[in-house]
Amino acid sequence: MSGLSRNVAANYFMTHDPRDPRRPDGKPKNPTRAVSVFIVVVVLIVIGTILFNAIREKREFDQQNAQPSASDARPAVPAIGASQ
Repeated sequence: MSGLSRNVAANYFMTHDPRDPRRPDGKPKNPTRAVSVFIVVVVLIVIGTILFNAIREKREFDQQNAQPSASDARPAVPAIGASQ
């Protein structure tokens, strides 16, 4: 390998660091997109939390205020000596 091709290869690897925030096409990153994605994710998490809490509280309320079902109730027995 000649000295020139070695320098080109070394220069390529030194300037193309994958951690480099600059894009190869020269355009800077758009921070507005990252902020908008963050806001959408936060809003979805808040909506999910509200729905989860509402469903959980409804189930707790239904368990505490449950009406006895027909199978739990005693059958009605006519009083002895009642006229028919």
